[in-house]
Amino acid sequence: MIQDIDFSALRNAMVTHQLQGRGVCSPLVIEAMRRVRREAFVPDSERARAYEDGPLAIGSGQTISQPYIVALMAEALDLRGGERVLDIGTGSGYGAAVLACMASRVYSMERIPELAEQAARVLADQGFDNVTVHCGDGTLGWPEQAPFDGIVVAAAAPAVPAALQQQLTVGGHLVIPIGSAQGVQSLQRITRVSSEAFETQDLGGVRFVPLRGEQGWT
Repeated sequence: MIQDIDFSALRNAMVTHQLQGRGVCSPLVIEAMRRVRREAFVPDSERARAYEDGPLAIGSGQTISQPYIVALMAEALDLRGGERVLDIGTGSGYGAAVLACMASRVYSMERIPELAEQAARVLADQGFDNVTVHCGDGTLGWPEQAPFDGIVVAAAAPAVPAALQQQLTVGGHLVIPIGSAQGVQSLQRITRVSSEAFETQDLGGVRFVPLRGEQGWT
């Protein structure tokens, strides 16, 4: 029975074994992952599996990412607290909630209306009043709210969208999977080092759903 599950214990075990056991060490990330109730962001049918070491289906052909990947991407943003972050691919809203524990403001974009609406409701219910969810083409970013200190993309693009690069502050990081729509992709961190220059770091292999949109997969 769901009511008999100790989600707090499962969440702490997830942090200890799946995150810290794999080298995630940012205090902000660890605190955020301990705080956010992942079970609130998955369908009722998946709640018992909320803290498993893998992605889960959330409907509309989309998934909630593996907890370790959420933590890895959040850590790669190198947040210190007080930043403005753009979250592309809201999905369930879980990643936005984790970022909201670390940043002053999170702007989250989702292309599927029903997912955007559901995520906004859950985020509000969970008390995350510093997240704004918008339904639109995430490959184009959110120019009206730019620039951003960090951008995280929870879907794989064929190449880094130029629009997202241009919406980064100098010194800001863009974390995004790059590669084929199917199969393994490369998780990359792009750092804007000047108004025109960017540096790229490969963070390893990942598997994400394809990023759909004008500067992604059509």
